[in-house]
Amino acid sequence: MNEPLRMQRVYDLSGKRVWVAGHRGMVGSALCRRLSREACTVITVDRADLDLRDAERVRDWLHHTRPDAVFMAAARVGGILANQQMPAAFLYDNLMIETAIIDGAQRAGVGKLMFLGSSCIYPKLAPQPIPEEALLTGSLEPTNDAYAVAKIAGLKLVEAYRREHGCDFISAMPCNLYGPGDRYDPQSSHVVPALLLKAHLARQEGVEDLTIWGTGTPRREFMHVDDCADGLVHLMQHWSGDDHVNLGMGADVSILELAQLIMNVTGLRGRIITDDSKPDGTPRKLLSVSKMNALGWRPRIALEEGLRSVYAGPPFSA
Repeated sequence: MNEPLRMQRVYDLSGKRVWVAGHRGMVGSALCRRLSREACTVITVDRADLDLRDAERVRDWLHHTRPDAVFMAAARVGGILANQQMPAAFLYDNLMIETAIIDGAQRAGVGKLMFLGSSCIYPKLAPQPIPEEALLTGSLEPTNDAYAVAKIAGLKLVEAYRREHGCDFISAMPCNLYGPGDRYDPQSSHVVPALLLKAHLARQEGVEDLTIWGTGTPRREFMHVDDCADGLVHLMQHWSGDDHVNLGMGADVSILELAQLIMNVTGLRGRIITDDSKPDGTPRKLLSVSKMNALGWRPRIALEEGLRSVYAGPPFSA
């Protein structure tokens, strides 16, 4: 890949107290790893000590802790099945988390906040690659519309607080992520951990074939979470504006191609069997990354390399 441009920083993390909300999640833990290379102090708080849905308690905690900057990596997340089975929980929990943290941060005088959205905010049939301007130009994918609506609300809340209160709050829209700390649950996982787990169990049981949901034709963009964390830190330091910014690889693969890569990584040698009774979801989600590239950042971890590193670690190495 081409070397990234060197851009002038608009926000310096040096000497700052930085709260990573959701630090035990996949993105939050990656952010903590990445921020350890910055001259800042990372602040975390366990779920048992602070319910992020409780606006009053979040407001009090922020008032007493006084972080300078906030990364909002806390959210209720899951795959297609979890989204279909629990739309109320996905909508309610994410709305409550977003409003509690964003409002609390403004009241506590937080200098900079980054809200993490998701590529599912875009219309099901958005133009490809998807530009940031495609937001709210069409209908959402029904299999995860509750989660998408919550994320759109968070994005719009950030915009509103910038306009009304002059807060330096920004939003990033990552593509599909995978990596250390992912959730390996067949009922709630996203596609990469679900297929890795399925392939791993098949190998243990002596089965060579791999069954995937749907037709396998939808195309998705997959980024290693450590690349994502690096991009988010770069964006925090180099962006201040009303518009949200896409964070992606700039390339996608079909689910069939992903399944074949996972079979190669895990050592399966059989067939890929498609289960057409299961939903495909959005036909394609490839983000336009021209804005992020213009800010001087590009990802470094290729998909197969990333999958191999994940499969070499827990829970598969245990």
